[in-house]
Amino acid sequence: MKIDLNGEWELSTSKVSGVKAVLPGTLDENKVGDPDKVAKPWHPDVEDRNKELNKTMEESKVITSRLTRNYTYEGPAHFSRFFDGDIEEGKRYFLVAERSRALSLKIDGEPVECISGSLSTPYRFEVTGKLRKGSRIELTSDNTYPGLPYRDIVFSSAATDESQTNWNGLIGEIYIEDKEPSFISNVLVYPMGKELEIAVELSLDKRLSGVDIAVSGDCLEKEALFKGIGGGLVDDGPGFGRGAVGGSESGNGDAGQGYTELTVRLPKVALSEATFSKKWDEYEGNLQILEVKMLANGQVLSKVSVTFGVRSFSYDEKGRLTLNSRRIFLRSEANCAYFPETGHPPMDEESWEKIVKTYMDYGVNCLRFHSWCPPEAAFKVADKMGILMQPELSHWNPREAFGTEEARKYYENEMREILRTYGNHPSFVMLTWGNELTADDKGIEEMHRLLDIAHRMDKTRLFAWGSNNFYGAKGADEKSDFFTSARFKDRHIRESGNKGIFNIRYAASKFDFEYVMQDLRKEYAKPVFSFEVGQYEILPDFDELKDFKGVTRADNLLVVRDRVKELGISDEEWKKRVNATGEISLLSYREEVEAVMRTESMSGISLLGLQDFPGQGTALVGMLNSHLQKKPYDFAESSRFRAFFKEAAVLALLPRYTYSAGDVLEAEVKVTNYGKKDICGAVAYRLVAEDGMELAAGDITQAALFPVGELTVAGTISIDLGDVKKNSRFDLELSVGDLKNTYPVWVYVEAARDGAGAALPPQSPEGVYETEVFDDAAKEVLAKGGRVYLTPPSTKEALPKSIKVQFSTDFWSVGTFPTQEGAMGQLIDSKHPIFEDFPTEGYTNYQWWPMATQRALILPEYMDTIITEMDCYAYLRPMTQLMEVKCGGGKLMISSIGLQNLQQYPEARALLRSIYRYMASDKFEPTTEMSVKEVEELFR
Repeated sequence: MKIDLNGEWELSTSKVSGVKAVLPGTLDENKVGDPDKVAKPWHPDVEDRNKELNKTMEESKVITSRLTRNYTYEGPAHFSRFFDGDIEEGKRYFLVAERSRALSLKIDGEPVECISGSLSTPYRFEVTGKLRKGSRIELTSDNTYPGLPYRDIVFSSAATDESQTNWNGLIGEIYIEDKEPSFISNVLVYPMGKELEIAVELSLDKRLSGVDIAVSGDCLEKEALFKGIGGGLVDDGPGFGRGAVGGSESGNGDAGQGYTELTVRLPKVALSEATFSKKWDEYEGNLQILEVKMLANGQVLSKVSVTFGVRSFSYDEKGRLTLNSRRIFLRSEANCAYFPETGHPPMDEESWEKIVKTYMDYGVNCLRFHSWCPPEAAFKVADKMGILMQPELSHWNPREAFGTEEARKYYENEMREILRTYGNHPSFVMLTWGNELTADDKGIEEMHRLLDIAHRMDKTRLFAWGSNNFYGAKGADEKSDFFTSARFKDRHIRESGNKGIFNIRYAASKFDFEYVMQDLRKEYAKPVFSFEVGQYEILPDFDELKDFKGVTRADNLLVVRDRVKELGISDEEWKKRVNATGEISLLSYREEVEAVMRTESMSGISLLGLQDFPGQGTALVGMLNSHLQKKPYDFAESSRFRAFFKEAAVLALLPRYTYSAGDVLEAEVKVTNYGKKDICGAVAYRLVAEDGMELAAGDITQAALFPVGELTVAGTISIDLGDVKKNSRFDLELSVGDLKNTYPVWVYVEAARDGAGAALPPQSPEGVYETEVFDDAAKEVLAKGGRVYLTPPSTKEALPKSIKVQFSTDFWSVGTFPTQEGAMGQLIDSKHPIFEDFPTEGYTNYQWWPMATQRALILPEYMDTIITEMDCYAYLRPMTQLMEVKCGGGKLMISSIGLQNLQQYPEARALLRSIYRYMASDKFEPTTEMSVKEVEELFR
């Protein structure tokens, strides 16, 4: 029987005394605390930099790096009430609180020892003999974590104000439950092939001479009965002993006067054939029920029903992740515990169903919980929906992880409690000791010690020393079961990042990471998947501001919105910029995913992320906003993301996206298949123009069977582009079975070639004065009403008021990574007549790669330009790469791209021809005006 303790309690803190508060709930939700004025450092590496930032924030009273809490409080929060339930003689009583901070209990002023619990699991106190009707219950939640590693915890997603918030209070279920003197306290079921290993935790009255355990259920071949527990079947080995709880030591042995705690590993029991054939799988939540009874002299003393799933999660001889012995492609998303309305995770299944369904719509099959562990409801939903889960300890210490005894004790306990509490969930497949941990040799020894304990406790899951530990610099850890990192030593295994691969190599769809994996495999033979891939920032959608109605405010976004208004950027113009950055981000994510798909020896990819993270400098990187709602733009449609984020794909390995008419487009085609069935059939291809004209079509017949778990070469396509008569955008369409994929291809007609057939650069037309400097001759031409094309080299020396730009949007946020320039890609006036013969969208695509990686000119104020370089919201500088103005009586075109130095690229030659054609035409009629002096200032 459970006695619910939800409802009104009396709350006292160092600030208030005897106020009413509702549990479950937090101080934030009860509107208790101080104003949130100063943002604390969220990471040790930014503490020094944040000192000055904090001073500025204190002066302005506005936090611009993250959401602002309406109320904040750190310290003990005492919740008290009187117990009005009845106590039955001969029963044992326990108080259970599903989730809290460091939690302690007093009954009538007397401390009660915590039996089990952690920040990630329910707290449990035995109150037998202490609780009576009328007793005063006092629960104290302390978010300063006395006796625990405070800094390690508050940097983690479990308690940082950058995401979940360091809330204080109790959430989830809070209740008193009664038990018989002897009862089953926990059952853990481990599917091992066609058998089950079962561990039963018992709390026994010492007066019992022995008990029997009966195991039954439709999932079993037959019922099993094990006699004489306490007299021969006890296995109280080191695997199930508990570590520290709340900073103190507790373990197996006496649970209280007259009781003892035992953990029993039963002999294996056989599954039925029907059960074994109906496995829990990706997107298939096949669940089973097992009943375990404890008997004495034939009488049932206690029984427990356990829900579990039959599955295996491991890796094969080639170091590839397997689910039920089938290779899978891990499509993981990092959840950083962003719940802006409550400041804490939901504790109910209905909310988690919405969350998991949203992720599934985007193709996700695994959720990584960045330095935190979700509640029971999340695991239950993942079980039902067939989603893999990778929780982590509440640990982010990039300097001295496991450096103190309190850290070592606490994290051992948290690990054990997570495995004991959530161990029956088939969705729970991986666990790491935290995010980006760095440690000395002693700390590494502790990581390995925990791995040894975890492997003894549970052989059905994979464990690793951390996610992106040492930022990959130490390479893979041989004792860990998998390696997830942004790099292997000094070589990246993702394309994003400051000065990432994506922005330094010419655009193509043939790149992969096998060159890194070849070296990695010399040292490590287990699964490898990439870490926090993406982080491509998108400009903020201010429509979300109306949704902040709970415990946090988006003051950081309000600051940006007000600056945008002050700069004179209209709502329509801003939405164009949001859309453009979103499209560039989507394009970048696709390349990241397909690069890993092309890497045969990798097991998948873990993203960061689909959801905005309005902390850490405000990192709005998602297709979804911070409320996990789709942004109101086409780029955020789940179908567009899932088109490439899926279990199988047909891939064209294009050496480039741009060609000259007369070239031959040749590309190898591969099919990656990590679904559940082989794919059969020839790969069909079509090259189709935007107007629907089909330039080429055919079948690739080299291979017609694409087995599960393999990356298979289908063959090669070869298409003669000699019949293309005008500059055109084509779509290369590939299909096999139900799989389809499309790649953009641009073909440009060359104006002239030399005797050897090489394309020649276009020549400046008569009547246009072209110059690399704004010299007297240029001013004279303008004064006579002439036309000037000002095209300095795209260098810092030639363009002192400029920044180096990149193809993608910026990485995460300039608040976190201030050394990056902050450029956010091109906003292109695609309807401008200059592009009549240069097909383009209104944002950067692959045909812009050479130009999009040059420099952008910083303007004195916002104005309409042909190619605007968008800036991050931290700076919001007005910038351009191509603009036209009336100046000094004439017409002036200004370029910061340096096209004259990019003529090895067909797209650059085509763009330059388009500029020349436009400038020589009657359509060249600029409307914006700049004085000669203003233009001169641009280059000083």
